[in-house]
Amino acid sequence: MATFIGAFPVLPGKEDQARKFAQETMGRSEEFSASQKRGGVTKEEWSLQQSPMGSLVLVHFEAADVERAFATLAQSSEAFDVWFRGRVQEVSGVDLGAEPEGPPPEIILDWRA
Repeated sequence: MATFIGAFPVLPGKEDQARKFAQETMGRSEEFSASQKRGGVTKEEWSLQQSPMGSLVLVHFEAADVERAFATLAQSSEAFDVWFRGRVQEVSGVDLGAEPEGPPPEIILDWRA
């Protein structure tokens, strides 16, 4: 199982929208679960982190193949996935349908018992 941990910016003043987006996503749990299944995602967590540099949504998910999970979401025409990508862009400015602007996060420590 592969892990993704990344920080998505929250546009200034959109912290409440980020919280609402999380609630809306969980309110559509059947659609969210189907989307996750299509991408091979087995677990996902979001945390809102406020910092002097601005707010971030920290995303952690586990999937058999992280790149496949992102590609599946980016290319999907399913109504939920289109809605999800739109909400991510509204809150963070990140277009999940576009090529990433930089490399994926680098894991610098991975300890397990």
